[in-house]
Amino acid sequence: MVSIDEVARHAGVSTATVSRALSGRGHVSDATKARVEAAAKSLGYVVSASASSLASGRTRNIGVLVPFLDRWFFSTVLSGIASALMRRGYDITLYALTADRGERRDVFDTFLRRQRVDGVIAISIELGEEETRQLIELDLPVIAIGGPNPRLTTLTVDDVAVARLATEHLLALGHREIAHIGASPEFDIDFHIPTHRRQGFELALADAGIPVKPSLFEPADFTIEGGFRAAKQLLGQPGGRPTAIFAASDEMAIGALLAARELGYRVPEDLSVVGIDGHELGEFFRLTTVDQFPLGQGERAADAILAELESKGAAAPVHQPGELPYELIVRGSTARLSG
Repeated sequence: MVSIDEVARHAGVSTATVSRALSGRGHVSDATKARVEAAAKSLGYVVSASASSLASGRTRNIGVLVPFLDRWFFSTVLSGIASALMRRGYDITLYALTADRGERRDVFDTFLRRQRVDGVIAISIELGEEETRQLIELDLPVIAIGGPNPRLTTLTVDDVAVARLATEHLLALGHREIAHIGASPEFDIDFHIPTHRRQGFELALADAGIPVKPSLFEPADFTIEGGFRAAKQLLGQPGGRPTAIFAASDEMAIGALLAARELGYRVPEDLSVVGIDGHELGEFFRLTTVDQFPLGQGERAADAILAELESKGAAAPVHQPGELPYELIVRGSTARLSG
């Protein structure tokens, strides 16, 4: 393997200068840094992670707590985190917090205490008081995405406001018989996001003077399949059918589009459908959605934790709920109520 001494000789500088240039710690002129980087690249030199950790006290590794690895939203946020950290020379270690209490306890009691990470990002996980205390005792930067935690730096989306915006879009198009595909209790965990989205839906109806009809609510599991089944229930029940559906996720909204097609309904002529998330398939299905920019959420969390690391422990402001952006994206799945 190529040594740092060889890079120093090739670049005509000291090994200390090579270390500063490649680590980003300490002052090095732009010209010298470029010469060192060129020498390292031509020789195939890679900074030793263990040596760098010993010298700096940093692992250049961020731990990420995530509840699901097989769900689009979480994998997209994770992709944003990974790409932003990679650009800054950081690795990530994933900790999947399953429903198993013993496994979850091991993450906080053992894995995070091994001093293998410089900071922790928690994606849409509601941390208990004891878990929060354990994270704080690590004396590492912690960024939480998804919900308020008064003891941690948090990045949040106002899910009530997001759902109101989606529902108000349908109301502005003249729809009054609006159904909602939400979540059953077993899926309403970690910050109760489905409940907040249902609240936003119902508040928008109340503002418009429209009573909430329990028959126009159908629970699902935040998947395309679940949305498909729920929409078939809503559209196939006896009596008046809804003219619009607000689904609490884009995947369930896509399922609703497929169900409408199977039952012979035209979208948006017979039925308008709107979702939430900004799913990458939304444009293909011409789905109207409230985009909450999950990739950007991950990038922003990575930037926030690196900013705390670079501040060397200086107190950072706690981000207030509603800070993360969202935007209504109108496509071809919604239209003004005809007739």
